[in-house]
Amino acid sequence: MGAVRQYVFPTVRIIIWAVIAAALVVLALKGAELDPPDALQPTGEITESVISVEKGSVTNAVTVPGSVVTDPPVEIKATADGVIAEIEVDDKKADKDTRVLWIKSEEVVEPVVEVDEETGGETVTEQEPKVTWTSILAPVTGTVDISVLKDQAVTVGETIGAVSPGTLSVSGTLTADQQYRLVGATGTAEVTLKGGPAPFTCTGLTIGEAAGGADAAGSEGMIMEEAPESATGSVRCAIPPKIKAFSGLGGEIEITNGNAKDVVVVPISAVLGTSQSGKVWTVAKEGAEPEARNVALGLTDGLQVEITKGLKAGEQILEFTPIDDGTEGGVNCDDTSAYDQASMEGDMATMQAFEEECFG
Repeated sequence: MGAVRQYVFPTVRIIIWAVIAAALVVLALKGAELDPPDALQPTGEITESVISVEKGSVTNAVTVPGSVVTDPPVEIKATADGVIAEIEVDDKKADKDTRVLWIKSEEVVEPVVEVDEETGGETVTEQEPKVTWTSILAPVTGTVDISVLKDQAVTVGETIGAVSPGTLSVSGTLTADQQYRLVGATGTAEVTLKGGPAPFTCTGLTIGEAAGGADAAGSEGMIMEEAPESATGSVRCAIPPKIKAFSGLGGEIEITNGNAKDVVVVPISAVLGTSQSGKVWTVAKEGAEPEARNVALGLTDGLQVEITKGLKAGEQILEFTPIDDGTEGGVNCDDTSAYDQASMEGDMATMQAFEEECFG
């Protein structure tokens, strides 16, 4: 019995532990086996976001940063050829249409020739020139500054002075998108000055091309900041005289260019185009292929746009336009930023191309 305990039992234990160790090794190896193709197959399903067209309200209001500027002088131009005969107003304030000076014009008159019938002799009588007096009026109310001297000869269209109105305006720049939204806008705008009075209405709203360099110089010779590269237009309106403001103050200009209620509206992400005309992708029924449809666009508030023609409430459309990002020639698997962009825009074709080439 002692021999069994000494030799047999230890041997049996060693064999048992060896079997257990071998089993663990086998289980570990089998558990690590993977099927690479199955592991790389995507398990999610990409679906296009479809929304229902609804009715709503749209207020086309554009707010742009601006600043207070001094209105530039208004030139006084000669309206006749002649000489400056008299200067009535200079270096002082005058109302609009006040006469500031006279221009004297002389026109030569042909001499009178008389013939003696008996002798045939001629008598020539010189004539006084025809004199015309032209009054020049102040084009606006303000301080008159005449830049010519008495008896100085001038020609039609020549600048002979200027009137500084002493008024202020608020001016700002517009991007191309804002210009489209403000097509046809006239009249007034709402202005809020930083640290100034309560918001007020400015008048004489004008929208034009973006100014820069010398064109942006104020009447006092101070050059305004050049418009940013993204600016393609400018907006300006007059500050009422009763509003206390100072040149250089910053603020905001809010321009409302239309308000539509109970109209067909869709998110701007669903429309290719932002002004006048565009395109949406309709879905006839669940699972059907989207179809492109031309639509007429109305007002937009930057988040949604009015559809004036081509789409009715209740129809189904893609929430995001299937815009081609130029990867039809193949995708670059080393740079997946295009895939991320396509995911954000809902571009299913590009996403599928990446999944087949890079992830499949």
